[in-house]
Amino acid sequence: MAYYEKYLTLKKSKLPGSGKGLFTKADIPKGAIIVEYKGSVHRWMDIKQADGHNGYLFKINNNVVLNAMNYKKAFARYSNDARGISKIVGLRNNSEYLVKKDKCFIISIRKIHKGEEILVPYGKKYWDLIKNIHQEKVVKK
Repeated sequence: MAYYEKYLTLKKSKLPGSGKGLFTKADIPKGAIIVEYKGSVHRWMDIKQADGHNGYLFKINNNVVLNAMNYKKAFARYSNDARGISKIVGLRNNSEYLVKKDKCFIISIRKIHKGEEILVPYGKKYWDLIKNIHQEKVVKK
């Protein structure tokens, strides 16, 4: 499969407080596989205690989890969610995750123009977990 990884670069995200973001240096057509989400492979039962403390976990299924925490050269880990905590009016996700067997890919859901940030939904469960952790920290203060 041909990916668009060679056309990707890291820059400061357009989303406030999001750190680095993943951007494209070329137009990407709708339906294209952009990049594979890479990380060490774990069983969910062995790593679930890190959920909420490691934002780089991607649960493939109840048995397989990818952990991109230590894969700093893996581009997919830098894609942000436009619907996250810090939002910009008019900015929306342009990609989504696609799971095939024990692998995960980011694919475009519309044409992505050169210079755009690759934005992918993290899902309601992720954001609920982040909100709960934030609330717990506030209560402890």
